Amino acid sequence: MSPRPICRAALTMVAAASLTAACGVAPSSGPSGAPTGPPDSIGSTAAPTESARATAIPVASPPSTQPPTASLAAEGGDPVAGQLGSYTWLDGGSDSPWLPGAPLSVGAGEPLTVTLGDAVAVADWSARQVPAGTTNGAGAVGLGGGGPPIAFAAPGSGIWSVQVTVRFGADLGSATYYWRLAVP
Repeated sequence: MSPRPICRAALTMVAAASLTAACGVAPSSGPSGAPTGPPDSIGSTAAPTESARATAIPVASPPSTQPPTASLAAEGGDPVAGQLGSYTWLDGGSDSPWLPGAPLSVGAGEPLTVTLGDAVAVADWSARQVPAGTTNGAGAVGLGGGGPPIAFAAPGSGIWSVQVTVRFGADLGSATYYWRLAVP
């Protein structure tokens, strides 16, 4: 065999081995236990196996075991990550009482926006408030709700615990986030 076909065969083997390794496909073993996948040396002229010739389809990384983070920001302000409360997510979940929330100072009636990490789609949402220190949500007052985007006006003067519940698209579940708003 001339050097040119040997080089082509070697390049084909290296490319198949690289594709197989990059896609996480382990070489199969023959009846004797010897590997039948791509060769280990560049000088080999053996033909690639079926598994090496197969077209690999990349698999997306599995989603996190918890819902994405949610950050609340007043118009033009720095976002503050909320405390994660009760949630259902894929095959898991957690139950939580009403939480005090992550602290944030905003002006009365100021536009507030919640953004989610991990680019997870929102099906719908709702926001409620209670006076800070309330632990059971009794007397909660609605601040808004609907489809995306998640945006509502800050409550009036006081110190509030604000709860935002998000139902995620693609049947991923739902999550509740909390912030403690100081409104002068």
